[in-house]
Amino acid sequence: MSDLFDLSGRTAVVTGGSRGIGLMMARGLLQAGASVVISSRKAAGCEAAVASLSEYGEVWAVPADLSSERECLRLAAEVSDRVDRLHLLVNNAGAVWGAPLAEFPESAWDKLVDVNLKAPFFLTRAFLPLRLASASEDDPARVINVGSIDGLRVPAFPTYSYSATKAALHHLTRVLAVELGPRWITVNAIAPGPFESKMTEDVMGVFEAAVRERAPLRRIGRDDDMAGTAVFLASRAAAYITGAVIPVDGGITVTPGL
Repeated sequence: MSDLFDLSGRTAVVTGGSRGIGLMMARGLLQAGASVVISSRKAAGCEAAVASLSEYGEVWAVPADLSSERECLRLAAEVSDRVDRLHLLVNNAGAVWGAPLAEFPESAWDKLVDVNLKAPFFLTRAFLPLRLASASEDDPARVINVGSIDGLRVPAFPTYSYSATKAALHHLTRVLAVELGPRWITVNAIAPGPFESKMTEDVMGVFEAAVRERAPLRRIGRDDDMAGTAVFLASRAAAYITGAVIPVDGGITVTPGL
């Protein structure tokens, strides 16, 4: 059974891997035996993450602003210069924006479409040659897109472009699963609920107690919850799963009125 979840000898790229959910997943993949490349906009954040993760395994970073296809291609090229195959791409980099309907700016739509939706598409395409080199029928290469439970339900806050881009990413996951399945690449999505991170700190500071009270499991997400889901989807245990959107939310999406 341990072999089923062993990621030794595999290489993974985790975007947005310098903090929050990306850092949780990168740590889990390293502990399962994978080598991990993290990417984030800020070089200082990448350096700090590498320093904190290095005790778990081989990790290095490529800073990149993935809101443009040019930077997606550069990231893929730099990874290709160091490895000849890639087993897993985690499209986690994302952005959020909230404002009332009358004040919601066009720039927020453009930014979130670029980061939350276009970047996963262009990265998946840019890394195809490396993933095809690692893929087999028995153990496909993997893509994990990080969506949100706000892409599965109507959000409680005026985050119009965030929830819309996450819902679109969930459907893009299904489309790419059909496209890439015959090439032995699985494409799945994780839809996180509330976790402690830089992105959610303002909301959690106000509403964490309410979430704990009304969520079926009576708590918010922990690091191992996200790490374990990433390891599962990256491992042989998930070799026959593709096109799935998996909520990691303690049951929030099935709770009426939450």
